[in-house]
Amino acid sequence: MNIAILSFAHMHAESYAQALLAQENVTLSGIWDDDVARGKDAAHRYGTTFYADLTALLQTDIDAVIVCSENYRHKALVIEAAKHHKHILCEKPIATEVEDAKAMIKACEAHQVTLQIAYPVRFIPAIEAAVSYIKAGGIGDVIAINAANHGQLPGGWFIDKEKAGGGAATDHIVHIMDVVRWMLDDEVSGVYARLATLFHNIDVEDSGQVVIEMEKGTLLNLDPSWSRPRTFPMWGDVLMEVIGTEGTLKIDGFKDTTTFYDDQAKQVTALSWGIDMDERLVQDFVSCINEGRKPFITGEDGLRTLKVVKAAYQSNETNQFVKVTR
Repeated sequence: MNIAILSFAHMHAESYAQALLAQENVTLSGIWDDDVARGKDAAHRYGTTFYADLTALLQTDIDAVIVCSENYRHKALVIEAAKHHKHILCEKPIATEVEDAKAMIKACEAHQVTLQIAYPVRFIPAIEAAVSYIKAGGIGDVIAINAANHGQLPGGWFIDKEKAGGGAATDHIVHIMDVVRWMLDDEVSGVYARLATLFHNIDVEDSGQVVIEMEKGTLLNLDPSWSRPRTFPMWGDVLMEVIGTEGTLKIDGFKDTTTFYDDQAKQVTALSWGIDMDERLVQDFVSCINEGRKPFITGEDGLRTLKVVKAAYQSNETNQFVKVTR
C-alpha cells in the first residue's frame, strides 16, 4: 500500500511517518507541504519524494493520505484527497467548524473513500482494558467520570486561534470525549464550561473546567489544560476516574514509563516502554483499508466531539449550560 503524508505542520506527522516505515507492505510514497523547507527536510529524513504541488501528488498511484496540517486546512485537504479517491486518516480535531466537518464527511461518502480520525488514545492498553471492563458491566452503571488531559504548551500555530480553532479546549477536549462516547455507547446532551488563560501569555485559553452531561445521565468533569511545566517528565497525561454503582476504576494512560534522571540534560524524563498508540492507529487505518471495513474511528466520531468543543466555547461566552444536538 502506498501512503502519502499531507503536511508536517503537526508534530504527530513524525510518529505517523515512523509507523508507516515500520509496517510490511506499506510505503511512504510522498510528502506534500505548503512549507517547502519543512516538506523537503521531512522527505529527506524519511527517504521519500517531496511534492510542492498537491495535485501532482494526488494524481500518483497512492492509495491513501494522512493529513497533518494545521486544523483550519483539514477541510480543503480532505475534500481534495477524496476527489482523487484517496482514503484518509485526518489528524484531530476533524475541523475547526461543524459545517466544515459535515462537508468533509459528505465528500468522503460521495467518493466512497475511508475517513478515519486520529484519536490514538483509543489504542492505549489501559484505556482498552478499562473500556472492555466497563462495557462488560464490571463497575455497574457509570454515574460520573473525572478526567484530565493535561499537556505542555505546544506553541506555534496551536496558539493561533484562526489556524487551530482555539486553544487547549480545542486540543484536549476531543481525546477524552471520544473515549467517553466509546466507553459508554452514549452521546452528549449538554455542556457547561469555564475557560481561561492562566499559565501563559497567549491569545487563546490554556486552562478550563468542562462539565458534560451524557444523554443517559452520566456526568463528566474534564480538565483539558496546557498546565504542565517544561520541567514535567513528559508532555502530558491522560487520567480518568470512572465511578460506577459497583466500583470505581482509576486509569493512567501513560503509566508505562521508566524514569530517567538525566544529569547531562539536567532534567527528569519519562521513557515510554509501552505500546505506541500512534503506531497502532496507523496499523488500524491500513487494516481497515485492506479489509474494506468501516474505520474504527469515523468522521461522525470526529463531528460529535467537535460539537462538544464548540458547545464549550459557547457556554464559556454565555455562562450558560449549552444543549448539544445529535
